[in-house]
Amino acid sequence: MSYWSYYPRYVSVGRKRAKAEKKLKALRKKNLNIQPIVIEGRTIARTWWGKSWNTNLESYADYTNRIGRGRSYVRNNAVIDLQIKSGLIESLVQGTRNSPYKIKIKITSLKKRIWENIKKSCQGEFDSLQELLNGKFPKSLSNIFTDRKSGLFPSPGEIFFGCSCPDWAYMCKHIAATLYGVGARLDSEPELFFTLRDVKMKDLITGAVKDQAKGLLKKAKQKSSRVMADSDLSEIFGIDLEEKPTIDGRAVLKLYQ
Repeated sequence: MSYWSYYPRYVSVGRKRAKAEKKLKALRKKNLNIQPIVIEGRTIARTWWGKSWNTNLESYADYTNRIGRGRSYVRNNAVIDLQIKSGLIESLVQGTRNSPYKIKIKITSLKKRIWENIKKSCQGEFDSLQELLNGKFPKSLSNIFTDRKSGLFPSPGEIFFGCSCPDWAYMCKHIAATLYGVGARLDSEPELFFTLRDVKMKDLITGAVKDQAKGLLKKAKQKSSRVMADSDLSEIFGIDLEEKPTIDGRAVLKLYQ
């Protein structure tokens, strides 16, 4: 056997994409819930949550020399299914063989102490859930979220993975592609990040929402100083106001000309 026989035969990008697409169509006939990662162009993630997920992974020396192997795979749409649940990522990645490889990645739940500190830091910072999901928050909060010791994103010690491929490397390209695929998925569904880390995102805005609700209730109880008498309305608009009782005795004002 020659030296070169140990290396897999080169497969063009076009053929890789075509193979992944063919397998995806076949799987969709059996499983309607299949959720592929589709990358347009070379940019894998575009939003704050997606980019921050990828940046966090790339910042660790443990992953620096490994995770890059998955970029070409995810860009070629080889991740034909990716499911995110509480503390768990499962995917199918189309490789060189006919059947896709199965990947399972477990993420440790965010520590309660860290989550409590983050909730305190977020008090009064968000007016709506959409602001949080859109990544629209101060730089100071961004730094808190991405802090390697006390932030939201997992460290290598909190990530455990396995793949059905024969590659015995610490992190194979199929696992790396799956991790990058998570970043891409967070672009469209950032709420899945909180599902993955086993925390409730509404906890970060509950305080703000409660304050808003209290304000509205307070305003509702206050009588407006601009309320006009019936005679004033009749004089201004040239109409009559007739007050009729409802069945339960409350008054209903009927407006007519």
